[in-house]
Amino acid sequence: MGQTCVAAQLYTLRGSLRTPEEIAQTLPKVAALGYRAVQLSALGPMDTHSLKRILDGEGLTVCATHVGFDRLRDDLDAVVEEHSILGCRYVAIGGLPAEYRNGPGYLRFAQEASEVGRRMLARGLVFGYHNHSFELERFDGRTALETLYAESDPEAFTAEIDTYWIQHGGGDPAWWIRRVKGRSPLVHLKDMAMVGREQRMAEVGEGNLNWPAILEACRDAGVEWYIVEQDHTYERDPLESLGISLRNLRAMGLE
Repeated sequence: MGQTCVAAQLYTLRGSLRTPEEIAQTLPKVAALGYRAVQLSALGPMDTHSLKRILDGEGLTVCATHVGFDRLRDDLDAVVEEHSILGCRYVAIGGLPAEYRNGPGYLRFAQEASEVGRRMLARGLVFGYHNHSFELERFDGRTALETLYAESDPEAFTAEIDTYWIQHGGGDPAWWIRRVKGRSPLVHLKDMAMVGREQRMAEVGEGNLNWPAILEACRDAGVEWYIVEQDHTYERDPLESLGISLRNLRAMGLE
């Protein structure tokens, strides 16, 4: 594994990335934790060239981004230009648009997103799908997530499996990572802990997910980027949570 295979999903720090000034103050803190790569998501408006200068100054690579599906479909030229500046080829959507969240909609999205993904491939970008748990609802005997991967173009529609949300939906994260072997360059790592009867997101290694099995599945599936994300950190500062996850992953053998 390369030294930059672990990245921080900046959605975790969205409360400190709302303005160019906050972005300039926060990215050095991410680098100081030991991260050398980030996934861009939920940043406030900022000139792409200015953002790139800050990232380069801190030694941070952009391994991937989250971009709305409507922009990928309708404004691809601008997306291509931005990612050329950033030196990034992996572009995932953060969530499925609401109008597709029904039985026929999942099939329609698999087909429409495959077409968008083929257009992206022709321009040097790779389309990725980030799941939550609602895709594990069953329609006609199979989960919506199975439909998305079975009915899409495997060359143009890649996976960004989120370990917490798979577990939240009653699935097995390691099984799902293997299910998309060969089309899974990105994975989101977040843990699940219990507080009373409440399921909570937790720092990697601080909850109950089976990390030896998950990381073995990632290796088998050819995952390139292990991206740490925590939507909610509860009583901890989000930067502290990112640091704990990175230390625990290093103890598990990731660098």
